[in-house]
Amino acid sequence: MGTVDRVKTVLEAGELARRLVHASGSVLPLVYLTNVGTWPQTQALFVTGAAVALALEALRHTGRIDWRIYDYLIREYEADNVAAYALYMLSSAAVVLLFEPSIAVPAVFMLTVGDPISGLVAGNDFRRVKRPRALAAMFLTSAALAAPFHPETLLAVVLGGVGATVADGYKPVIRTYVIDDNLTIPPVGAAAMALGIELTALV
Repeated sequence: MGTVDRVKTVLEAGELARRLVHASGSVLPLVYLTNVGTWPQTQALFVTGAAVALALEALRHTGRIDWRIYDYLIREYEADNVAAYALYMLSSAAVVLLFEPSIAVPAVFMLTVGDPISGLVAGNDFRRVKRPRALAAMFLTSAALAAPFHPETLLAVVLGGVGATVADGYKPVIRTYVIDDNLTIPPVGAAAMALGIELTALV
């Protein structure tokens, strides 16, 4: 599938809407970066977002809500599982609570920005391991997002990029359930950056 065909795939079947919603999550860490809110206030926003997402999922699965927007934002395989947006908010909130801003913010950006870019390059076909070009796009984007936060710690930038790429590019399956990368990208990217910082300090 060529680049034009992959872009067409993204534009079809609600994919563009999903990518845009995905990227819109960048607004939350920007609250902190632009000094609109403090870090504790930003953490509270993430926790609130995660709580709302879980509540909506509970209502959706019990049949109490059946909004038309779900037809566009929920993929077919998510109909009977926890939807990606809830996993997205849960993993982001966990990282924001567990790590300092210089690690948490780029880790969240790896999900909100890196993942949609990787998905655009990869197209809409499901693969256990993404194509090399998608892996390269994810690594370069994630490393670029981490670099401004760790200009003197190259190892943190590289390991963060590698961690996010592995989480995005490989889909582990446990008892037929595919572990969604929305759940894994932020914590793996954050842990990898933290490891890079610790290893650099030992040198």
